[in-house]
Amino acid sequence: MVDKSPLDDPEAAAFAWARYRRIMRFMLLLTIGLVSIAMALLYKFGGEVSVHFYIATALGVGFVMLLAGALMGLVFLSSGTGHDEAVDNNLPDNSIDEN
Repeated sequence: MVDKSPLDDPEAAAFAWARYRRIMRFMLLLTIGLVSIAMALLYKFGGEVSVHFYIATALGVGFVMLLAGALMGLVFLSSGTGHDEAVDNNLPDNSIDEN
């Protein structure tokens, strides 16, 4: 029988998702700062490059940072609420008897 997840409780779920949103706001601010630093360094040391290079770099760094933050935030949410312990990992025995 599968245990009930702590995220099924509305109050616990609201707290967990508020924490996730707080993590994502922090990651957004960190990402904006890192993209700004990357753009400044490219402008200072990059030489003559196209504006498309700046756009691609900003989008690449921003996307990777936000995706990593979102996935790690979901891991923290799942682990921190006890949702991981509610998962049933017992697989049926599918071994083949050799007679």
